[in-house]
Amino acid sequence: MSKDDKYLRTAFDLLDRNRDGRVTANELQFMLKNLGINVRDEIIHDLIREASHSGNGLINEAEFLQWVGRIQALRDEQQQHDDNPSNSKPLDEADDVTEDLIAAFRVFDRDGNGFITRDELQTAMEMIGEPLNEQQLEQLLAIADLDQDGRINYEEFTRLLL
Repeated sequence: MSKDDKYLRTAFDLLDRNRDGRVTANELQFMLKNLGINVRDEIIHDLIREASHSGNGLINEAEFLQWVGRIQALRDEQQQHDDNPSNSKPLDEADDVTEDLIAAFRVFDRDGNGFITRDELQTAMEMIGEPLNEQQLEQLLAIADLDQDGRINYEEFTRLLL
């Protein structure tokens, strides 16, 4: 299992609130809202429908991994496109995503110092109804703390979510 697969499985486990091995539209919406990211219900349902091979409105772990893989491929294509200076123009949609990410970061960064500490991460996850045990907390920090300074900065936070 690759490191990315391990991280994605941890993300899936965080979304799967009732631990039934499937993610529903409600579970996805719950997590996004608690992160301060508002997405219309219709979009959430469309995303779930797109990811679910059975069309039953549920995503199992394998479907989640495939779906995120497609999203990452699209993101990589977009980044290559954006790296071309002739393609640079401001996108309102990108600005909205940036604002949502900043709002979500502030939910976690309780003291406003620009970093999410281990304690802040644990408190924020409890606030959004996703308490983590020590092992899950360690895994999430290992995933997010790229510079290994024991805290998560904004850039690390956005890389985790995008």
